[in-house]
Amino acid sequence: MSSRQRTYVLAGLLAATVLLATWLLSSVLATVFFAITVAYVLYPLSTWLVDRGLSKRVAAAVSTTVAFLAGTVITIPLVAVLYVRRRDLFEFLQQLPPTITLRIGEFIYPLNIADLLVGLRGTVRALAVALATLMPILALKAVLFTILLYALLWRPAAPKHELYELVPRRYHDIIDRLHRRLQSTLYAIYVLQAATAFGTFLVAWVVFAVLGYESAFALAVVAGIFQFVPVIGPSVVVLAMATAQVVAGDVVGAVLVTVFGLVLVGFLPDAVIRPRLARYTTGMPASLYFVGFTGGVLSLGIVGFIAGPVIVALLVEVLNLVTDDGASTWNRHA
Repeated sequence: MSSRQRTYVLAGLLAATVLLATWLLSSVLATVFFAITVAYVLYPLSTWLVDRGLSKRVAAAVSTTVAFLAGTVITIPLVAVLYVRRRDLFEFLQQLPPTITLRIGEFIYPLNIADLLVGLRGTVRALAVALATLMPILALKAVLFTILLYALLWRPAAPKHELYELVPRRYHDIIDRLHRRLQSTLYAIYVLQAATAFGTFLVAWVVFAVLGYESAFALAVVAGIFQFVPVIGPSVVVLAMATAQVVAGDVVGAVLVTVFGLVLVGFLPDAVIRPRLARYTTGMPASLYFVGFTGGVLSLGIVGFIAGPVIVALLVEVLNLVTDDGASTWNRHA
């Protein structure tokens, strides 16, 4: 058997093994996927630490610690809203009248706010019980995520080396372009979006507190979360707050939260933070990002938040490769 035939056999064996592993490890597949994508983002940091004199093991450990701390910073506000500040959020909702009548043309739809609050309280309690039940499983997945992330950062070149061995040399440029597109897309999601969301949270907390909202912290967390939703963004939170103020009869409050909210919360973080970090990404139109985000979340759940935009970005890059190759072929025959 020739060396090339042996390579193809090994590639087929690898593909079959990956499919089998995917089936057997389906319950932790999302954890593995997140670890791989986070390793992609943290690889430059690990390399920078190695260049500064740290060993690969220590650099991988430091980078893994950074990921753990970043996850903690993101998780703490969410937990605070669900448990510590949930009463503030309910108090804000209780300011609304018991019943709201929606008029659409000739149709009238009564909306019972009291029933919605009861249902929302039940949902929060059920979520709290579910989280308490899942804590051992979540802890085990966190350990798996940490170990896998550390291993990927310690030996980052191993998968790339093996992939290059299986793929003919003339196709290595395709792998490089897909790698760069994947890395920049993940950076845009994890770093650019997260930094913008954190900035949105801080600004929203200050703005809502100054405007007198007792649940300013909880509303700011929600605004920061919506920063991850493309096209819609935190503006929908501001408009919902303004609508609630109008329904409650506070027109001045509605105008203030609309003006200051849209400018300072909806626009300012994007205008200040995003341009400073966007140079590290290849960029993708917001419409395509929205398609990937929405389709990924609806199809895959929470993992689709990352997988959807990644698949769309890789599709765009493959289309660019096809276009570039077609143009090169046309120029050679012209």
